Parts: sequence; structure tokens; C-alpha cells
Amino acid sequence: MRIATFNANSIRTRLPIILQWLKDNEPDILCIQETKVQDHAFPEAVFTDKGWHVTFRGEKSYNGVAMISRQAPDKILFGINDGEQPDETRFCYAKYGPLHVVNTYVPQGREIDHPMYAYKIAWFKRLKQWFSKHVSPEDLVVWVGDLNVAPEAMDIHNAERQTNHVCFHETVRNTFQDTLQWGFADVFRKFHPEPGQYTFFDYRTPNAAKRAMGWRIDHILATKPLYERAADAFIDLQPRLVEKPSDHTFLCADFDIDNATM
Repeated sequence: MRIATFNANSIRTRLPIILQWLKDNEPDILCIQETKVQDHAFPEAVFTDKGWHVTFRGEKSYNGVAMISRQAPDKILFGINDGEQPDETRFCYAKYGPLHVVNTYVPQGREIDHPMYAYKIAWFKRLKQWFSKHVSPEDLVVWVGDLNVAPEAMDIHNAERQTNHVCFHETVRNTFQDTLQWGFADVFRKFHPEPGQYTFFDYRTPNAAKRAMGWRIDHILATKPLYERAADAFIDLQPRLVEKPSDHTFLCADFDIDNATM
């Protein structure tokens, strides 16, 4: 089974890139963030006409999550739904047989003294509580998406200059690690322990992807039973090099799961 994640930064703008990637890579599930489109305007038919099942929740110009899959999920939920702001356009959960998939677009945080940074920290804590309530570390759970955190210095091309950045600040990294301790491991790092591996390249940096000036802030994380079944993981840089790309690119992982049973 192949599972991938991609921050599209507008699914309608990136539609040709997504369709080509689906054709070339044949994932079982592709999770997308920042669709930036209201539900009535989501290009659903483009996918369903090609045999894909699509689940989505969005809003105008901001946020938005979607799952494109070969099979329809058995269950689907949007929003953390813990009594706080549910953020349905940032959180999507789907169950495919024994597999639990959580697709999130974690708040970026803006600046460390901005209220949205405190909201981001609280968001990770809320996620940990959601996992504890709805799934178990013994289940086959994969958590993917643009998590807006670079876990280590090796995940940024110039970490020494990013101490106070909202995606690398000590508090967010510690909070992220605490969330992982619920029962997740980094699938990409299982196969790529080396530095210089990035999923995000700022538009404001000329030729950032070609110059390897990026951040690894998109992740595929798995509970131990699923992590042990991981067979490969990779970042596909090519979609970031084409015309009119997203500022992110695709992150993909393969698992030894019989998708015929899903």
C-alpha cells in the first residue's frame, strides 16, 4: 500500500501536477492540505471520473484538507471535535479496513509572540488527546500532512538562523516530540537518516529546490505495528521543479499491507 501527502497550496491551481503524479505513482491514498477551495467548487468530478474516491472539507482561500483514495473509506470524520474550535478544514480522519489515516494541516503559527503560535502548541496537545481517545498505539495508524515543524536541525538548510522561527522554535519541537511519544515514529527517517532532505521550498528564495534550500515540515508518521511494515519512503522533488508548482512537494511511503483486504 502506498500512502502520500502533499500540500497543494490551492488544489485547483495544482490540479495538472496532482493528476500527473497520481498517474505516475499510483498511490492507494493521497492526502492533500491547503486545498483553498469551498466544497461546492472542489474539482471532485475530475478525480471521480478517473475512478478515485474523494473526501474533502474546505473554505475560501485558506486551509482545506482532502483524501484521494482507490477505495471509499469505511468511516470519515472532520475536525478534532473536543469542545474547542473543531478546525474541520485542518483535520480529516478516515478508516480503511484496519488502517486509520489522519490527515492534518497544522497551524503555521505566524510569529512566536503571536496568538496563533500558542494556538499551534495547543493544537499538537489536542491531537495527542484525540489519538488517546479514538485510536490505540497498537492499531495501524498513520498520521500525515503539513505539520509545520522541522523536528531537528538537519531538517532545515540553515537551522542556525531559525532559532525563533515558529516551525523550529524549541517549544514547538518539544511539543511535537511529546505528541510523537503517544506512539508514532518517523517513517521517512527509517529509510533516510541523512540530512538535506526537504519537502518545502520557499517561493521567496530563488531556485530554492534546485539549490536544496528547504525545510522538512511534511511528515508521514506511523504507530509501531504499521512502522514495522514500512517498506520504503521518499520525497519526490520533481513536482516542485515544474511550471507553477506548490511550495511543497510530495512525500510518499510504501507499506507491506494487502490493499485488497482494506
